[in-house]
Amino acid sequence: MLADLPIVIEAGRLEPEIQLPGTARYALLDFIAEELPRWRDHPEREPQTSEVRLTDQLWSYLNSAARISVGWSRIQFRTEVPDEVEGRRAVDLAVRPCGAILVIEGRRHTEFHSLLPIECKRLPTPQGRDRDEREYVVTKHGSTGGVHRFKFGHHGGAHRLGAMIAYVQEMTFSHWLGHVNGWIQDLSAQADSGWSSSDRLSLLKEDSIARLCTLYSHHLRKGDLKECELRHLWIRMN
Repeated sequence: MLADLPIVIEAGRLEPEIQLPGTARYALLDFIAEELPRWRDHPEREPQTSEVRLTDQLWSYLNSAARISVGWSRIQFRTEVPDEVEGRRAVDLAVRPCGAILVIEGRRHTEFHSLLPIECKRLPTPQGRDRDEREYVVTKHGSTGGVHRFKFGHHGGAHRLGAMIAYVQEMTFSHWLGHVNGWIQDLSAQADSGWSSSDRLSLLKEDSIARLCTLYSHHLRKGDLKECELRHLWIRMN
């Protein structure tokens, strides 16, 4: 029992400093992509449709998967983390070091700094008076659109690589790729929108067995924000 374990108090504990290659974040995305089908198909996972409940299940599962993995035991997944630039906004998922200082391309990351911000969305968007079917990209009801948040620095302004996870609950990947790119193309046709056709998503690979689709997009950003890349992980939920 937990109550029977000795209590150890440490003061001034030094955490190991681990040097990671510049491609570490892409390897991390590969790890998440590999675990998504295992999370969806886990026999103990209760079926859910709510984005909040799905994301709650996912971050808990990914923490467990990381703990027993080879190579990722020094990371943790957090949910509803305040953005590092726009502190009043919360990121759906964030990856942070755990029990170590991770150094990537000369930058030190502690448990207080995010390695990767992740936004989670449902496809299709749930219906409602205050909902917009384009919420994966943008919404007319504010700045809660997924891609919009990254492109305009509302999320991930301190990062040049972010990720989006889509819980695909209806239709096919090709259906949603056409719709998402169509929404972006429509935005790019509007004067002074800040969008262009170069913001559209491109397919990297589709796994019909795992029912997982990986895509990417690149986005120019205004002001002092540098160009960012998004990796899109779309998982079929049915």
